[in-house]
Amino acid sequence: MKPIWIVDDDQSIRFVLEKALQREQLPTRSFSNPRDVLAALDEEGDVPQVLVSDIRMPGGSGLELLDKVKARFPGLPVIIMTAFSDLDSAVSAFQGGAFEYLPKPFDLPKAVELIRRAVEESQREEVAEERIAAAPEMLGQAPAMQDVFRAIGRLSQSNVTVMITGESGSGKELVARALHKHSLRSEGPFVAINTAAIPKDLLESELFGHERGAFTGAQTMRRGRFEQAEGGTLFLDEIGDMPFELQTRLLRVLSDGNFYRVGGHSAIKANVRVIAATHQNLEQRVKDGGFREDLFHRLNVIRLRLPPLRERKEDVAMLTRHFLQQSAQQLGVEPKRISDAALAWLENFSFPGNVRQLENLCHWLTVMAPAQVIEPKDLPPEIGVVGDAAPAAAAAAPPVESAARPVVAPLTAPVAAVALPVAAEAVAAGSGAGWERDLEQEAQALLEQGRTDVWDVLTRRFESSLIQTALQATRGRRIEAAHKLGIGRNTITRKIQELGLED
Repeated sequence: MKPIWIVDDDQSIRFVLEKALQREQLPTRSFSNPRDVLAALDEEGDVPQVLVSDIRMPGGSGLELLDKVKARFPGLPVIIMTAFSDLDSAVSAFQGGAFEYLPKPFDLPKAVELIRRAVEESQREEVAEERIAAAPEMLGQAPAMQDVFRAIGRLSQSNVTVMITGESGSGKELVARALHKHSLRSEGPFVAINTAAIPKDLLESELFGHERGAFTGAQTMRRGRFEQAEGGTLFLDEIGDMPFELQTRLLRVLSDGNFYRVGGHSAIKANVRVIAATHQNLEQRVKDGGFREDLFHRLNVIRLRLPPLRERKEDVAMLTRHFLQQSAQQLGVEPKRISDAALAWLENFSFPGNVRQLENLCHWLTVMAPAQVIEPKDLPPEIGVVGDAAPAAAAAAPPVESAARPVVAPLTAPVAAVALPVAAEAVAAGSGAGWERDLEQEAQALLEQGRTDVWDVLTRRFESSLIQTALQATRGRRIEAAHKLGIGRNTITRKIQELGLED
């Protein structure tokens, strides 16, 4: 593991943190000022696992160091410490991309726990980057996927704006990366941002950057994602969730290619190709007044629809074997094989969580399947295997969107089926049909009251319970909770905000 870099002009702080981390078998390296950190990055080429920096030091600010480090290593977790526990510093730290804000004096065990969480996040990012580098771009033999591949090929020499539509978990970012890789901009950066995962009041600065003094806490100039993507591609995921007032600014950039940093007075030319993605029906959003029609037409120059996994069943076997190989490589174990009978069950399952759900399922099978060959009895309960029966019933099941009673349970399949199989197993082993009966009774009671928001009410309660349970199991670690639920970290962040679960 790479060392944790500690930057503080106070020798006692450096000493205390070094000793505490060494007791946890975490290597460290200390600096007394930001200049030495930047010199080490330039001259030695080393990159820390985590950077822990004071905010006020002779010879430079921790916020300036944060901005410079993040511009070069956006995935590096940076923890900002300060004895000045004021809101302005906290806002600046988070807007600059800090992993966490640690006021002094701090509780040493809590500081060590925070650093350990940052280390885990850094290691996950490294694994994700290795997987992206090692894995093939996209897999698919189904006609629907071949259409996507042909479209990527036709667009390879074009700079046109592309809109990617598809359900959550279907691989929209992979398509965006492939479009970038095979374009004339492949030597430039690929910058992705999920507009639904960033708080509304921070999104403008995140996209366009800000000038020093633009708002309270803006102590340094910060480049936004448009500037970071200069000469390359900017991927705007979940574009349907962009706040209405920001849509006007995005439209202006797409129209004339210029934008202003927040608080800035000089126009900046944007040499960026924009690729947007959404799982929503943007035409309906336009009709409902939630999305600008002129922006919709600007983004919708070329539309690529990514099919859900249930429409490309021919690819399930190939994807399953690929993910089993991938999981085994990550865990350092012998890859497991899957029988034709087990594959038949998977091919007849609707996979509401799409490719992401299949990937999570394969990871679970790598860990939990008892034998080297996976049989139908080894599959998790939501697949619907009953005894040695053939998967005819599963094949006859209607798609999740139209099913009155989906495979898992009424009203729950879109969320519950995305959860890791171990969670579904716990539910199955627990209250059985009791909780389903309670859900039906609650729905009936609400319907009898004449309510017209039953779906929203019960879905919010179900999602809140599911997320809170996962957070309790992971001691509040959101990324780990998202992993266990089988959803993305951006999704769990958005859900926590939507459901009001922020502490």
